[in-house]
Amino acid sequence: MGLTRQYLRYEPAALFGLVASARGGAAFVALRGERGRYVAVPGCEHVLVWDTRRGEKVLILKGLKQEVSCLCPSPDGLHLAVGYEDGSIRIFNLLSGEANITFNGHRAAVTTLQYDHLGGRLVSGSKDTEVIVWDVINESGLYRLRGHKDAVTQVLFLKEKNLLVTSGKDTLVKWWDLDTQHCFKTLVGHRTEVWGMALLSKEKRLITGSADSELRVWDITYIQEVKDSDEPESKKSKGSSLGAEENTEEDETLELDEHPEERIIKCSKAGSIVREGSDRVVSLATDRMGKFLACHGTDAVLEVFSVLSEEEIQKKLEKKMKKAKKKAKQNSEEDPERSVKLSLQEEIQRVTNVKASSKIKSFDLILSPKGELKIVLLLQNNVIELYNLDLSAQVPQAVRASRITIGGHRSDVRTLAFSSDNIAILSAAAESVKIWNRSTLQCIRTMDCEYALCSLFVPGDRQVIIGTKTGKLQLYDLASGSLIETVNAHDGAVWSIALSPDQRGFVTGGADKCVKFWEFELVKDESSVQKRLSMKHVRILQLDEDVLCVRYSPNQKLLAVSLLDCTVKIFYVDTLKFFLSLYGHKLPVLCMDICYDGTLIATGSADRNVKIWGLDFGDCHRSLFAHDDSVMYLQFVPKSHLFFTAGKDSKIKQWDADKFEHIQTLEGHHQEVWCLALSPNGDYVVSASHDKSLRLWERTREPLILEEEREMQREAEYEESVSKEEQPVVPGETQGETGLAGKKTIETIKAAERIMEAIELYREEMTKLKEHNAICEAAGKEVPFPVNPILRAYGNITPSAYVLEVFKKVKSSELEESLLVLPFSYVPDLLKLFNEYIHLGSDIELLCRALLFLLKIHFGQITGNHMLVTVIEDLKKTTISRVSEARDVLGFNMAGLQFLKREIEAKDEVTFFADATERFEEKKRKRKKKEKMVLAVL
Repeated sequence: MGLTRQYLRYEPAALFGLVASARGGAAFVALRGERGRYVAVPGCEHVLVWDTRRGEKVLILKGLKQEVSCLCPSPDGLHLAVGYEDGSIRIFNLLSGEANITFNGHRAAVTTLQYDHLGGRLVSGSKDTEVIVWDVINESGLYRLRGHKDAVTQVLFLKEKNLLVTSGKDTLVKWWDLDTQHCFKTLVGHRTEVWGMALLSKEKRLITGSADSELRVWDITYIQEVKDSDEPESKKSKGSSLGAEENTEEDETLELDEHPEERIIKCSKAGSIVREGSDRVVSLATDRMGKFLACHGTDAVLEVFSVLSEEEIQKKLEKKMKKAKKKAKQNSEEDPERSVKLSLQEEIQRVTNVKASSKIKSFDLILSPKGELKIVLLLQNNVIELYNLDLSAQVPQAVRASRITIGGHRSDVRTLAFSSDNIAILSAAAESVKIWNRSTLQCIRTMDCEYALCSLFVPGDRQVIIGTKTGKLQLYDLASGSLIETVNAHDGAVWSIALSPDQRGFVTGGADKCVKFWEFELVKDESSVQKRLSMKHVRILQLDEDVLCVRYSPNQKLLAVSLLDCTVKIFYVDTLKFFLSLYGHKLPVLCMDICYDGTLIATGSADRNVKIWGLDFGDCHRSLFAHDDSVMYLQFVPKSHLFFTAGKDSKIKQWDADKFEHIQTLEGHHQEVWCLALSPNGDYVVSASHDKSLRLWERTREPLILEEEREMQREAEYEESVSKEEQPVVPGETQGETGLAGKKTIETIKAAERIMEAIELYREEMTKLKEHNAICEAAGKEVPFPVNPILRAYGNITPSAYVLEVFKKVKSSELEESLLVLPFSYVPDLLKLFNEYIHLGSDIELLCRALLFLLKIHFGQITGNHMLVTVIEDLKKTTISRVSEARDVLGFNMAGLQFLKREIEAKDEVTFFADATERFEEKKRKRKKKEKMVLAVL
């Protein structure tokens, strides 16, 4: 086989130009001991943590490939759970920035995440309609809850009882008892999708938001178990005795029999609060204390409500009672007590509306110790805004404290350009032009412009020219960051601009069916002595169709013009005479480029094809099906016949124009790629997409071999197909409300294979050992035994210890799924080994979990196998004794820790009082000082 042509691989170098992705949600995170300063937001596949005070990015939690779909910080503030588009969940440590735990269970995007109040469990809801409860401490899935018929929108744990509330786009709110893992109640009072919900008033109220302007409020009453008559009655508080008198025990038992689902909880509609917005609720949430509630629709207004506490409600009621009694005395009425009640609007009061600068996508609230409410808003146009709400004011008004915008454009970037020294990158969108430093990725200049469509750096890199949608050419000076000149170039949009190879001028093509030639010139500036750069219109080429793209050949003899009639016309530059017409595309050619030696022209079209033509005769060398959607941009790598294409299918691909081969695909963008630019030395590619991100790709020294690339592609396709296959089922089990939390992935299959290999090695080694013993007996002396190289690598361990080592390396979250795909032929050996390990007392918790799962899924085969009866009997004895031993150790440790806690608390109380006295004395001193100062001034 001959030597294949060598290509160099391009790798992702950076993601920039993105403040925050619109989907996924913002969340305040505690970092460096501060709450309310740092905000975590999604940034495509990463999570970005911004310092709102300084407007800087302080931490990037790196994702893999999939886009972030939701975030949830843990109650202790040390971790952040992140849900992704493919259904996976990763838990990041905010101190180290690393992902410690990965959960795979959902088959579609994760829509919502919630921790319980201790942070030990995490519940996730997904577009696949399922809810999964995960054990964060054991790093494994507990169970899957099925019941919703459409995407789950919100999930909430209840602190007091082991209950879970979930809402979905199927208009239902479901209540789940997590002890029995079943849905015991379904609220059906909504006509449309339930988009959000929150618990208020110490979990005595549930508030839901749907597609109308009403926020529905539900009263929750927890029904106590019906008591025995012999049991002594507990003392009742004043509040509870009133309710007890109203509901006699007889009524309660009758009600329970009528509605068996109301044995745990009773949920009745209390009324509704009307929002100002008439559209659907996008998100609805409370702060961590539950004192404030906020919600927003698809507009730019966040509505903030205050929820009164029980004490405040009591005070209000007392005031009302006094007034009512006064009135009753005047009107000589009797018993005003019955008529006095607080309306829902009085209990949940509107505080204010926060008007953002653009559409709100998500928000988070935090109540600072100073009594100020901090609100962070994630907006649709790549902006984060922080508002402070002073609650002590008579009429609270939201004041904007900070706004993070510098790191990106407000709208999609439509054009990119590299400076001639490979250092500066220009990006232009509908509202501004930004210049970035390629090495630091910092934005150096931001200049306001009209809707930009094309751009170039003027030779010398001191000025840039932008072609706009309104047909203007705008010339900017980079040193001052100012607009020098605006020229009305075309009557329609300026679709394309190309610098002439002699660098003395450029050419533009527009929607007014014209190609215009321009030259750079120096003109006298009125405001200063020096001359300034300007552009002079020299010639015009009138055509029959709108011009979409123009390109010069490197020798400046030919000009290629792509037209709206799907053809590309080639003209002589000097005489503007027609030379060739390239036709063959079914839809207009949106982009094209001519290679460095002028022999080839490549055209990319909306028909998803790229055609490579010879420029000498205009013959089509090859047509390549390039992308799954329109080809938006095409550019040759300098000094080569390789070129890059960008498509609306969110991919960037590299091609060889000589061999017509697809070299590599640069995957990273999550939405349509609008444009790209190659650096003059060919080492860097920068691309811009509808996901608001700019990505930089760097050419490495690593050679790329096409056969290997194809092999990797096939492997990736196989791995993807594995996860889409039917999930394995437990024999004899029917699909009910609950199921296993995990799902079959390539990792679980690999883990099962590793266990199988370890058991096979164990079998081989045991037979070898028997043979060796027989040889030793026959020889009458000890013969050296050859050690397996794998066991030697592990430090000469026994084969059974090696199986345990492999077992311990299986991720906790993948254990059940790995055992589920393990063939039964390996199970008898495993059970015997488990017996041996449990006798030794090693890894009791892990082994018991695996053992009980194996018994559950292979129950019929294990009980029907006479060989395993003795093993199971032995396992029964040893497991029970070992588990009780482990329980005793835990109990002893717990008692010891509680004793230490009591000791520390006793010490702390003494120091606490000492501190308090010191602080009081300090305040006294300060007050006296102040008084003296005031007297001195007077």
